[in-house]
Amino acid sequence: MFEAQSGRAISAGGPTLVALTEPAAAEDAASAAAEAQVPPQGSRARRPGSPDVPGAPVSAAGILRRQSQRESAARTYARSLPIVPVRARGLTIEGADGRRYLDCLSGAGTLALGHNHPVVLEAVRSVLDSGAPLHVLDLATPVKDAFTTELFANLPPELAADARIQFCGPAGTDAVEAALKLVRTATGRSGLLAFTGAYHGMTAGALDASGGAADVRVTRLPYPQDFRCPFGVGGAEGAELGARWTENLLDDPKGGVPAPAGMIVEPVQGEGGVLPAPDGWLRRMREITEARGIPLIADEVQTGVGRTGAFWGVGHAGVVPDVLVLSKAIGGSLPLAVIVYRAGLDVWAPGAHAGTFRGNQLAMAAGTATLAYVRENRLAERAAVLGERMLTALRGLASDHPCIGDVRGRGLMIGVELVDPETGDSAPALAAAVRQECLDRGLIVELGGRHSAVVRLLPPLTLTDEQAGAVLDRLADAIPAAARRPH
Repeated sequence: MFEAQSGRAISAGGPTLVALTEPAAAEDAASAAAEAQVPPQGSRARRPGSPDVPGAPVSAAGILRRQSQRESAARTYARSLPIVPVRARGLTIEGADGRRYLDCLSGAGTLALGHNHPVVLEAVRSVLDSGAPLHVLDLATPVKDAFTTELFANLPPELAADARIQFCGPAGTDAVEAALKLVRTATGRSGLLAFTGAYHGMTAGALDASGGAADVRVTRLPYPQDFRCPFGVGGAEGAELGARWTENLLDDPKGGVPAPAGMIVEPVQGEGGVLPAPDGWLRRMREITEARGIPLIADEVQTGVGRTGAFWGVGHAGVVPDVLVLSKAIGGSLPLAVIVYRAGLDVWAPGAHAGTFRGNQLAMAAGTATLAYVRENRLAERAAVLGERMLTALRGLASDHPCIGDVRGRGLMIGVELVDPETGDSAPALAAAVRQECLDRGLIVELGGRHSAVVRLLPPLTLTDEQAGAVLDRLADAIPAAARRPH
């Protein structure tokens, strides 16, 4: 599918992929070359000179057994990925049993630079070696100041010129809670607009705004999609119908929807099945909310920091929201979450949203290094080019496999929806089989979508052409192998 040539990869009849810019290529070259050659079938080969695991010999089977005995029934990834990571670098994870895998889960999108990138490790070491305090609540520190300065340098200029930042508990869901609390306080209203298929976190308020809410206290609006359009038409027409529905509902005095405190939207729905919001539709949401004095909240927990091919997912549409919800990649692989919002919304009292661990100095240092590296090396642009080529290759694969219903995504946020070729219905059992076949071939992927039938790829932004080829080849091999299994 990809052919190595002069350190790049090409697809028959297509233009050469853009290589990583310097110094990114220089820093990652050695590990990237090794990762592209990770043996298939979960090979047990080790790198020469690889040190032993510290302490007593590690028994992967014993650790997994104890995990199943001790951890709650709520554990998720551990059920479908029965591996025990002991080392990691870039795209590669090595398990306690010596097997190596290409990681296209990337901490659910957290690892913008992959595992243990040198600039992240150096940033963390610098803080540790400096003697700086690691826990400071919300006190000002040089580390926090550097992080905030770098973050503001990457914000849409219109927002950065008049922004405030709130450091939250170190998970995206707490930042969502803060955003909802903020707009309700600022507007004096309580209602909320959210979208079908949304995922905003696991705390009570975030779950209310997510697509799986059991007790609906939020007005649910249609999120546009082509493959399973709620209006049966897809494309620009389907998106426009959704926008018109939203506008009519808000303006109908008998619509049952009082003026809401805010609208929360993901520029690409990740857990919802990798559904990119059309640019025109997102602009319409901005126009609709702005005209009615409704704050627009962009949940960029997974789409931020270059993931979609722009530094922020809303950037494709040129939309400037009133509130940005940020987590995952902004911490450089460590726990960190913030909201950034227009100063006019900053009306809450001291302590209105607090948290003991909102001053994570190591995460701020790692985040500063990550944000700067993505900016300086234009990794968002790189993600756009490489992601489009991967989507093209996967769409070519779909033409040979009727079980692939749809291929979609933006940048390095890619989804492959699997279906029953006879009925077109979602095929979650087949998707689970593909995930397992991928794991058997040394490739880590996860599932999403309404029925967990979408195979999701979230590789690091430092992905090279050769690594992309290895990922696609293994996925291309896994899909027909899974299709041959009885379901």
